[in-house]
Amino acid sequence: MAVARRRIDPAEGLAALNQWAAGAVPPSGAAPSVPAVPAVPRSVIATAVRYSLEEVTARAPGNSVEVRVPPFGVTQCVEGPRHTRGTPPNVIECDAATWLAMVTGRLSWADAVGAGRVAASGLRADLSALLPL
Repeated sequence: MAVARRRIDPAEGLAALNQWAAGAVPPSGAAPSVPAVPAVPRSVIATAVRYSLEEVTARAPGNSVEVRVPPFGVTQCVEGPRHTRGTPPNVIECDAATWLAMVTGRLSWADAVGAGRVAASGLRADLSALLPL
């Protein structure tokens, strides 16, 4: 299986992820399970999301699950049947704050799905074994 070429330098991506984690603050009055709102530049969020999507693909290569974090990125991962046209049967989609909270361990996969912060469809659309990174 071919390995996707990284577009984000791993050191730069990890620095962006750490900067996001250091700058993320929980919304006032929010429950502990609510992801933090980042107080960092949009470019840092974009780099952190793209790096973490590349990292998920590196750890679970494949094409059976599509992970979407609009507007920053999308990747295909997890070994299994490959889709070639149209909407894939296994799709995961969430906002950047939720994605980065799961990636950094601030929010569990189960809590995010339970709270409706992640849309996951398909039998393979479960990243609980891969998150946090």
